[in-house]
Amino acid sequence: MRAVLIQEPGGPEVLRAGEVPDPAPSPGEILVRVRATALNRADLLQRQGLYPPPPGVDPRIPGLEFAGSVEAAGPAVTEFQPGQRVMGLLPGAGYAERVVTPERLALPIPDRLSFQEAAGIPEVFLTAFDALHLQGGLGPGQTLLLHGAGSGVGTAALQLCRLTGATSIGTSRSRAKLDRCVELGLDHAVLTERGDFQETVLDLTAGRGVDLILDMVGAAYLEQNLSCLAPRGQLILIGLLGGPSAPIDLSRILKRSLRIRGTVLRPRPVEEKIRLNQEFRRRILPFFETGDLKPIIDREFPLEKAAEAHAFMESNGNFGKIVLTC
Repeated sequence: MRAVLIQEPGGPEVLRAGEVPDPAPSPGEILVRVRATALNRADLLQRQGLYPPPPGVDPRIPGLEFAGSVEAAGPAVTEFQPGQRVMGLLPGAGYAERVVTPERLALPIPDRLSFQEAAGIPEVFLTAFDALHLQGGLGPGQTLLLHGAGSGVGTAALQLCRLTGATSIGTSRSRAKLDRCVELGLDHAVLTERGDFQETVLDLTAGRGVDLILDMVGAAYLEQNLSCLAPRGQLILIGLLGGPSAPIDLSRILKRSLRIRGTVLRPRPVEEKIRLNQEFRRRILPFFETGDLKPIIDREFPLEKAAEAHAFMESNGNFGKIVLTC
């Protein structure tokens, strides 16, 4: 089968299409003919040699999600059969014509969605759902501060926030992206061309601060994030684009009963991912069928042009997801 291979650690140019053996499903697994997959920041890090996949996953092939149709079912598969349309998370190797996955990690694709749209759901919506609801406990009447609002996770999180009945404050360095976020339901848009947002956020909350922050920046925003949290507020880190290390005054955490939590999906045990998958299927997936939630796709590239897709993501020009079609 065709797959995109990392020839050596480096820039987008190290990605090349090549041939690899077809995978075969083990008991409880399904073989999926991939019709579309999508880019994530983790793919860029893996390409650079900075984020290897878990043991047993081909480190040459990036890709954390898929959408396609079941081609074969291994022994003990009870739900998904050949011909059914499915999507889901992967620990890696998604930039390929075929993937195998435990059937309990697969989700049925809502009828109203294309394969390309479905490919933009698993990683960002599961990440946002887990961070906002299962870990952050976001509820009606609360306020969320969302950094990188125009990213894949950002566009997913602001939609989930809207459904929850919480108030959303989103930041971005792009006015155009913020304008599009408002169309998706963002309540307050904060332009951070100079990296500052603390004063505006506190003004918007009458000095109280926010209940929850979803942050993919990390060190560069830590000081302002802590100042923006209301008493008993929570900071959830899902990325470190602004660096991994920063000084911190622990007394601020104690005095205001703040919480800081980090979360990623890729290294979690399979059973933990399955529980998350099942909760997502029960509580969130129906909203894609009704149209209350939708994946935001910026543009599509054919699988063979993965290098161009990576270069585009590195330019930070995308709003929402970048999809690769097979």
